[in-house]
Amino acid sequence: MQTPDLFQISGGSIVAGVDEVGRGPLAGDVVAAAVILGDSSPAGLTDSKALSPRQRERLAETIRSEAVSWSLGRATVAEIDELNILQASLLAMWRAVEGLSVQPSLVLVDGNHLPRWSYEARAIVKGDLIEPAISAASIVAKVTRDSEMVILDDQYPGYGFATHKGYPTKAHIAALASLGVSPVHRRSFGPVKRLLARPEVG
Repeated sequence: MQTPDLFQISGGSIVAGVDEVGRGPLAGDVVAAAVILGDSSPAGLTDSKALSPRQRERLAETIRSEAVSWSLGRATVAEIDELNILQASLLAMWRAVEGLSVQPSLVLVDGNHLPRWSYEARAIVKGDLIEPAISAASIVAKVTRDSEMVILDDQYPGYGFATHKGYPTKAHIAALASLGVSPVHRRSFGPVKRLLARPEVG
């Protein structure tokens, strides 16, 4: 393991970047990643949504192999429905940071909300565009969640999870209306909740 003087430094701090993926979908867990980069960052880091699937997968492999430490956290569909999506996202990020093998002294979080924890932390809007560690976390989280949605597509065929990754596309809404609500759909989300409220669905 690298010594602290080789960790990514910001004002003398060991910096972890954190981001989550999956706040908008109607199905599947919300997944977060925390990443502490080494003394150099992989080339091409940016917001995961700005990269092609192949670019994301290549970068995710590099990040996982070269980072000082990285970790995943998640909140399940049941937790999303119980807590609401914002609190579930914060919980996933909290779990990701707690899973790091190296304790950070500064945590940079994408967005404008912070989990409740004891770390010094900053929320940065569009941080995945300007902070390499957040970009890295964004990429690892998205590659992880996308691959999980492909698996769910096999388990629950017909909804198109492998294509839209659970987001509320027209095809997904149509499949919901035709097939009904699966166990991995978020019942607190509007389109799913409305469908469940229909008399024929119960």
